[in-house]
Amino acid sequence: MVMASVKSIADTPNLTSIPSSFIFATDDDCNDDVTTDDAPLGSEDSIPIVDFSLLINGTPHQRAKVVNELGKACEDWGFFMVVNHGVGEKLMKEMVEICREFFDLKEEEKREYETKHVLDPIRYGTSFNPKVEKVFFWRDYLKIMVHPKFHSPSRPTRFREILEEYCTRIREMTRELVRGISESLGLEECCLEKAADLESSSILFAANLYPSCPQPELARGLPSHSDQCLLTILLQNQIAGLQILHHHKWLNVNPIPNSLLVNVADQLEILSNGKYKSVLHRAMVNDKATRISIAMAVGPSPETVVGPAPQLVNKHTNNPPLFKNIKYKDYMEIMQANKLHGKSTLDRIRLYL
Repeated sequence: MVMASVKSIADTPNLTSIPSSFIFATDDDCNDDVTTDDAPLGSEDSIPIVDFSLLINGTPHQRAKVVNELGKACEDWGFFMVVNHGVGEKLMKEMVEICREFFDLKEEEKREYETKHVLDPIRYGTSFNPKVEKVFFWRDYLKIMVHPKFHSPSRPTRFREILEEYCTRIREMTRELVRGISESLGLEECCLEKAADLESSSILFAANLYPSCPQPELARGLPSHSDQCLLTILLQNQIAGLQILHHHKWLNVNPIPNSLLVNVADQLEILSNGKYKSVLHRAMVNDKATRISIAMAVGPSPETVVGPAPQLVNKHTNNPPLFKNIKYKDYMEIMQANKLHGKSTLDRIRLYL
């Protein structure tokens, strides 16, 4: 049986309620050790802002200051906004619009890319993993492996051209951020880059469509989760919906125009031996507008075995290794094949001392 896309449901004339298969009876994001509470408006103003231009073109003093800010953002928040990042405003708008055009294609055209295996190079689908979910998420997605080998759907016609340019710019920015983060950990600039084999990095492009929902209080865009990769770079269409868990409260994230949002993901938590923690976040839906978010999940190369950086581990002191080593390809497969829930994949390789 072919599952109906959320877009096709949302486009139903005079839709006033959502199918029961999309209704969450309880708050799926409540954990025993976390009290969740929507933060008041304005709380998003505190999210750290990193000026990328000072990281690559600033004086030694300016660069050192940004490196320090990066470390503090990774440790205290797990999220930060990047400004002056060198990805053109026009390119960012084109990327959002071409993704919108993809989701506007006829259903049979999109189904050419319907998910068959979790590591297929191009995957289109609904929710996260309907095969194991009892309740579905109010989200359609397009996932594309864009590195080390580049893939692209053939339609819309300019998709490949825009995607290729966007990926190039994001890779350049991410490389410099990883170098700065490496320094912030007291490591050599190239340490994390080499440990993750970023030259052959596994980069997953994920476009998410969250159509307006007539009963947003009953639905979820995506549940509370951390990301599988090293860093996630997020571009949004200025429609609110992303929330992050910070100090036991859910904060609304409203991006600064022309900024990119970066979050610490699981592989960086592993490499930093728990100093920089991947942060839980979720996607909410609304009854007024369609939200589009575009995530670039930049991870180690598929064959790289990831473990805590040896320089940050000492078995005889207070810094024993906190995680088992695991091949990144295996980590991706575990996460994509199961339910999306909290940090459940990371917990599988955590060493409980």
